[in-house]
Amino acid sequence: MKLQEIPVSVLPGVGPKRLTAIESLGIKSIYDLLFYFPFRYEDMEVKSLEDAVDQEKILLKGIVASDPVVAHFGYKKNRLNVRILVENESIMVTFFNQPWLKDKFETGNEVAVYGKWDQNRRALTGMKVIGDSHSEGAIDSVYSVNKSIHQKTLVNLIKQAFDTYHQDIVSVIPIEIRTKYQLLEDEQIVKGMHFPKDEQESEVARRSAKFREFFLFECGIQSVKAKDRQDNDGLVEDYNREFVQEFLNDLPFDLTNAQTKVVDEILSDMSSKHHMNRLLQGDVGSGKTIVAVIAMLASVTAGFQAAIMAPTEILAQQHFEKISNLLTPLKLRVGILTGSQTKKEHDTIAQNIADGKINVIVGTHALIQDSVNFKNLGFIVIDEQHRFGVNQRKALREKGPNPDVLAMTATPIPRTLAITTYGDMDVSRIDELPSGRKPIQTYWIRSQKVEQMYRFVKKQLEDHAQVYVVTPLISESEKIDLKNAELIFDKFNELFAPKYKIGLLHGQMPNDEKESVMDDFSAQKIDVLVSTTVIEVGVDVPNATVMVIYDANRFGLSQLHQLRGRVGRGDKQSYCILIADPKNEIALERMKILTTTTDGFVLAEEDLKMRGSGDLLGSKQSGLPDFKVGNPIVDFNILETAQQEAEQLFKDDDAIEKPENKVLKLFLSVEFEQLNNFD
Repeated sequence: MKLQEIPVSVLPGVGPKRLTAIESLGIKSIYDLLFYFPFRYEDMEVKSLEDAVDQEKILLKGIVASDPVVAHFGYKKNRLNVRILVENESIMVTFFNQPWLKDKFETGNEVAVYGKWDQNRRALTGMKVIGDSHSEGAIDSVYSVNKSIHQKTLVNLIKQAFDTYHQDIVSVIPIEIRTKYQLLEDEQIVKGMHFPKDEQESEVARRSAKFREFFLFECGIQSVKAKDRQDNDGLVEDYNREFVQEFLNDLPFDLTNAQTKVVDEILSDMSSKHHMNRLLQGDVGSGKTIVAVIAMLASVTAGFQAAIMAPTEILAQQHFEKISNLLTPLKLRVGILTGSQTKKEHDTIAQNIADGKINVIVGTHALIQDSVNFKNLGFIVIDEQHRFGVNQRKALREKGPNPDVLAMTATPIPRTLAITTYGDMDVSRIDELPSGRKPIQTYWIRSQKVEQMYRFVKKQLEDHAQVYVVTPLISESEKIDLKNAELIFDKFNELFAPKYKIGLLHGQMPNDEKESVMDDFSAQKIDVLVSTTVIEVGVDVPNATVMVIYDANRFGLSQLHQLRGRVGRGDKQSYCILIADPKNEIALERMKILTTTTDGFVLAEEDLKMRGSGDLLGSKQSGLPDFKVGNPIVDFNILETAQQEAEQLFKDDDAIEKPENKVLKLFLSVEFEQLNNFD
């Protein structure tokens, strides 16, 4: 790609200092400069005072009516005041810290000034003076810059680059796709984005630029999947179909249609020659664990070991008990490995894993320690996979000869994230709750009505139900006025003990103490469990039917939904009570949404819209890619179309080799080299 190989330093006036300034924006080549698009535009159409709106940025044209005056104030601060006559009205124009603009104003001359209009003062805070060369009605491009480089300098460099190299701009999107969606060629995109003659031209260019950006990103992901198919032939797990079917027949319940579909997808992957890299997403309580157990059983019957890695010891212990109950009667050996075990326990289990004496191993991060080696690891389940870093997931995969991977998450992933962040994975979805489960009834109350909650909890306890009470803090904080676990623990003891047993659980307790508390709650020895968010994921106590969440406005929608999912896991009606005093519209909207739907996928989409991608899944690596033109949330339809076209293009392994795709292939090899290591 010629333009990507030409440094910006070839442009006149770009010496070492300016080159450093330009590179601070991530611009190194002529290609980078031409595709460094503006983030917004300023309308340069002259407005009449009658149409001007308060605090709006407008362009006024008039006659200079007074000599400009520069006044100094503060430390190295100044203002330039000048009056211009606009439509027979004298308007004060003020520029701050731009004294050199004084020479632009000569009494009696016509001048055009762009700035922010103050309706009450009938004054303009000037931003720039528009020269004679500027065509009326045009729009000005505005770029992201920093203190090292000015807008004007960047604009001039882009003009130079376009004038010199515009004929070398080659379109990378195949002509068939451009024609299908009426997209501009790359040269037209660059011209329309930087130098639009009107708003319509900029909109057409931006639409094409968004598709181009999304399409190229999705092609990069699809190329990774294609490379994975070619380079990483997976294990052919020829499992015992009769044995697995007998296991299914003996289950005390029937799988839902969604579970059956997902099991078929996974088993099909396992028995194929291709490496499985599948994401299983399912709402809280949808039955992902039994799906994972079926897959692990299949792998064991094929002669391999299976492992499941969980983010917390509580969840790992729970998985161990559930999996043991299901698989031990089949003469399979299930083991558990966690960080809290003694060295002797750890060494014994690690040796049994290495010798192949354990068929299914459940664990936390302890599974990826150097001291742990598998005899023949063929299948991996990574539970709540977004809680593990890229390197941790990779370390577990390297414990076996390219094992099949099933990543699971109970945090419903919006389609936007599934298409971008998880685009390299095949996605299965359980969107159906097991039969007999009743939707959780959710209520929101303000803190002054907390007495209502106490009465409701008392009634539920009298009906032999168990209750979760969740708070954001462990102990009282002087800085933040939030309810805390210890204070609430004391309050519930005061109200309900000794008739009912109150327990306390938080992340700073020793692991064995946390396990003991959870065991007592599971065994119904504890009636009310006051806890921090340590119980957010995976804890399964069917008899718990009430979830009370203090300061609910401090949590995101997805986290609140996860907490709510700790109840409603049996056949009894369950309830979630949100106690919150929202201080803004977003927090208020969050409470309203939670009380109107229990669909985690709907909530995830709303959460993404309200909060953006940053912390939706709890870590930066799980957020959306940093797109420069398109917004994957707002422009989802364009993103989805681009993804579908990219996927279609790479379905045929030889399609990218066709002559009409030569430019695209070359572009991907240069721009997306880093995606070959995409994880």
